[in-house]
Amino acid sequence: MDLTNINFMRIRRQTTVLSLILITISIFSLSINKLNLGLDFTGGSLIEIRLEKEIDSLEEIRSLLQSLELNDFQVNYFGSNRDISIKVPGGGESIDEKVIILNLQEFLNFEVRRQEFVGPQVGSELRDQGGLGLLAALAVMMVYIMFRFQYKFALGALLALIHDVIIVLGFFSIFSLDFDLAVLAAILAVIGYSLNDTIVVSDRVRENFRKKRRSDPEIVINRSLSQMIGRTLITSLTTLLVLVALLIFGGETISNFSIALIVGVISGTYSSIYIVCNTLLTLKITSEDLMIKKTEVLDDGMP
Repeated sequence: MDLTNINFMRIRRQTTVLSLILITISIFSLSINKLNLGLDFTGGSLIEIRLEKEIDSLEEIRSLLQSLELNDFQVNYFGSNRDISIKVPGGGESIDEKVIILNLQEFLNFEVRRQEFVGPQVGSELRDQGGLGLLAALAVMMVYIMFRFQYKFALGALLALIHDVIIVLGFFSIFSLDFDLAVLAAILAVIGYSLNDTIVVSDRVRENFRKKRRSDPEIVINRSLSQMIGRTLITSLTTLLVLVALLIFGGETISNFSIALIVGVISGTYSSIYIVCNTLLTLKITSEDLMIKKTEVLDDGMP
């Protein structure tokens, strides 16, 4: 395959349909299943213990917690089979970490490594501030691209960023993964990654439009993407290799963070090619839109 002349836009209608399907599924899941908010947002108790010896499964700990009439809890390994995390969502007087620990110590030998409680008021503030942070990031980046390039590029970049955020949120909603502050930080990182890809592609598109003023816009965009595909693939693949290593060896603590970035990098690479460039073609981008405007200097007759 000739990487110097790939017709990316040949399947732009199919990719538009694919994006609409993925976004519809994500929004539907978010409206029905919603997000499985972690303790950072809901409030509750987190207990991390290190067992004296490994156990065969977590069912023993789950049955002990159920005997305390705690039906809404999560028990997971993190780091090794001796390290256990117990999360009990909710923020009321009914939750008492000491009672949980004392009950478990009757049957298991372990060391408490971490014990903390997040109040529901703090959780709601984090949720609201995190949402405002996402909106502010999208607004600032749209304004930046509008001044750096042109409003058609800004609209394409905004749609790409919204696309990536919805895809990541939908993925976490569909698979009921914990959404906590680490995942929110990953989404902000995804926005930055997607924006970087978008700027690189947009810069090459603008440059080629100025060089080939009479060329068909689709041909110019295909040429621009063909010139950038090597750089994009290398960047994306090396980033994904690091993230997969973090997912495999990083343990439970950063697993969801790694998953969010993996989904975001794949979506960001896709959106910088098809969402941005599809938007440019839909808005009928031309070389005149990107011409450098020269300011005229009037001669007032003064020496």
